[in-house]
Amino acid sequence: MSKPCIICVAITGSVPTKAANPNVPISIAEQVESTHASFEAGASIAHCHVRNDDETPSSDPEKFARLKEGIEHHCPGMIVQLSTGGRSGAGQARGGMLPLAPDMASLSVGSNNFPTRVYENPPDLVHWLAGEMRTYDVMPEIEAFDLSHIHRAVALHKEGILTRKLYVQFVMGVQNAMPADEDVFDYYIKTVQRLAPDAEWCAAGIGRHQLEVNEWSISKGGHTRTGLEDNVRLDRNTLAPSNAALVSRAVELCEKYERPVATWQQAREILGTPLRAG
Repeated sequence: MSKPCIICVAITGSVPTKAANPNVPISIAEQVESTHASFEAGASIAHCHVRNDDETPSSDPEKFARLKEGIEHHCPGMIVQLSTGGRSGAGQARGGMLPLAPDMASLSVGSNNFPTRVYENPPDLVHWLAGEMRTYDVMPEIEAFDLSHIHRAVALHKEGILTRKLYVQFVMGVQNAMPADEDVFDYYIKTVQRLAPDAEWCAAGIGRHQLEVNEWSISKGGHTRTGLEDNVRLDRNTLAPSNAALVSRAVELCEKYERPVATWQQAREILGTPLRAG
């Protein structure tokens, strides 16, 4: 396959702590440094959360602004994708960083179970977040935790609620949500290709499923996500030394399946996210 593979690095998330892995970057400075190393290793998208000093999740737009500025300065051309996920805020606070006009932002279009709670994404909030993304010309990255989320994303795209190129990420392996199942994975691909043949797709595997989902994605022609947000280990017995190490592992899989790793220029061309003026 000659199509370049876009590698997204999810650098910190809102759950992994330094107690789980001391290499998880928490502060803005740590996150920028870790993103820079990941960029040099082959990642062209940075999926970003921010934390408070006590490691708890934050929705503070000022923190997002400093992180975005740092990544843009040290990783010129890298696509900055900010998270509107529900762990760091509630309601419209989840989109408080969208006026910063990042290249991309994550968008969950439906609810599902998480390990200890319901991840709520009611239709009115989804529509509001999508509207803010239209206002600030932010490309949504659809996080699909369930088959219905793919169908909903396609419907929102047809309705004009989502106006940019459709980019769908399959999230598999979250406890109480969709398990990492290759038959389901293949049906997800088939569904996207049937309902939205011009869409791009990506996948993320959580915890011990990261490597296998990376391999499924790369071998089947999609893009992939890795990083310490999703998985803090290289294997059952070894903590991941860095985000860059997990990116390097994805690069090795690209080499195995003869997939070129997308440069930031190629990633922007594939997704239709040109560099903003200034």
